[in-house]
Order: sequence, then C-alpha cells, then structure tokens
Amino acid sequence: MSDRPTQNKNTLTKGTRVTGKSRDRLQNQLKKQYEAGASIRSLARATGRSYGFIHNVLVESHVQLRSRGGANRRKNPDKSGK
Repeated sequence: MSDRPTQNKNTLTKGTRVTGKSRDRLQNQLKKQYEAGASIRSLARATGRSYGFIHNVLVESHVQLRSRGGANRRKNPDKSGK
C-alpha cells in the first residue's frame, strides 16, 4: 500500500508538467469553471495546483480575468474634516 494520498480525477500531482492534449483539456475545463463564476483560488484548491499555475493557464486560454472582488475602503464622512 502506498503512502501517497488518494487523488480525485481533477487533482494533479504537484509539480507534474501538463502538456499537449491534457493541457488543452485542462484549459477548457478551467475556462468553463472560471467563466461560470469559480475563483482562481477555488480552482487551485480543487486541482491541487498553485494560484499562479491556474492564473497562467487561464491567461493562455485567453480568458477575460475578473477584477479583484470585495468592498472598497472609503473614508468615514464624519471624520473627513480632520
């Protein structure tokens, strides 16, 4: 029995090169999921790859990346006089 953790179908071994048709399939999968609303971080977690890897794959597949989310910080109008 191996000490390696069991990985699901979508999880890639860390550091494994993904090239050719398998990279094309991965690009298509990630592109569809990202365009459906998944975050880069959630895709990284689901595939076992880094944020940077997912980001690069999405850029290679010509995906329009979303801007950063979250609320913008605004000055409190009560303290603007100081």
